[in-house]
Amino acid sequence: MSGILLIHGAWHGPWCWEDFADRLTGRGHEVRAVQLRGHDRRPGRIWHRVHHYVDDVRRAAAEFARPPVLVGHSLGGLLAQKYVERHPAQAVVLMASVPTGGMIRPVARLAARHPAAFLKANLQLSLAPFIRTPALARDLFFTPDTPQEVVGRCHTHLQNESYLVLVDLVTFVRPRPGRVDVPMLVLGAERDPFFTPDEVRRTARAYGTEAEILPGIGHDMMLEHGWRELADRVDSWVRGTPLPG
Repeated sequence: MSGILLIHGAWHGPWCWEDFADRLTGRGHEVRAVQLRGHDRRPGRIWHRVHHYVDDVRRAAAEFARPPVLVGHSLGGLLAQKYVERHPAQAVVLMASVPTGGMIRPVARLAARHPAAFLKANLQLSLAPFIRTPALARDLFFTPDTPQEVVGRCHTHLQNESYLVLVDLVTFVRPRPGRVDVPMLVLGAERDPFFTPDEVRRTARAYGTEAEILPGIGHDMMLEHGWRELADRVDSWVRGTPLPG
């Protein structure tokens, strides 16, 4: 089967893919999850740029015998998009990804939703204030219906994210779909507070495809209920897509 590289998003790490990766491995794929630099859960501030993380993806992709399928969640979706602008890949799966239209509107929504955390983040030059409590984690990554056990387990693993990445995202770092020519599966979450279904659909159209919006789930699609069906969708799409090379 295919090599699949899983790319986590902001505040997360490879831990968020464990069950998802096991299910894809059970379907016969060679699956690895990249750990972006600084995402080893050590306390304190990390200070990296988007291009540093893209380089981490490049290094991880080079460990496969042939270019892998990239599966990127949230910020990881942006990294996948930036990677394939310059490097080969079999295909790309975007899950609740940073949209092609940029981050100004999503960041404005985040500021309106959590003004105190937004103010502290900018004063401290740190994104830790957004994940201080399980309640914040639920609001950002899940839904009111998500079991507390799932939210609590996620919150214990979350860590600070680089403030410089936020600066990159609201200034000059945007995907360039015109530079990309690989098969693309674009998935969104109906109840995602970060990226609206309309933004996901616009991203899909930019790549010449149609988005699939999964009902009833929040941003952390690979941890929400229905993650098994989601992994199976990725598996079936990869198997059914004519891949280059």
